[in-house]
Amino acid sequence: MVKIKPLGNRILVKRAEPQSSKGGILLPESSKEAPKQGQVIAIGPGRYDEEGRLKKMELKVGDKVIFGSYAGNAITVKGMEDQGYLMMNEDEVLAVIVE
Repeated sequence: MVKIKPLGNRILVKRAEPQSSKGGILLPESSKEAPKQGQVIAIGPGRYDEEGRLKKMELKVGDKVIFGSYAGNAITVKGMEDQGYLMMNEDEVLAVIVE
């Protein structure tokens, strides 16, 4: 299995599976909107401030997060092409889902 270690204050997010509509309406794949939530799979060490001190990440692996429509960059992991992954900066995350 391939392991990815994000650098700086970046995180790797696995996009949540799309939910089916309650009304039973089937939409073509091209018109479906990608989910704007996912789970944090990997995190970087954090970023350095102006004084050279490392500012640790607020997020942790396993957090379920909500992000904007255009957040992050879609990446493909060899051997896991069927799953949607995003690499984004921690500050692109809008909220953590608390259950």
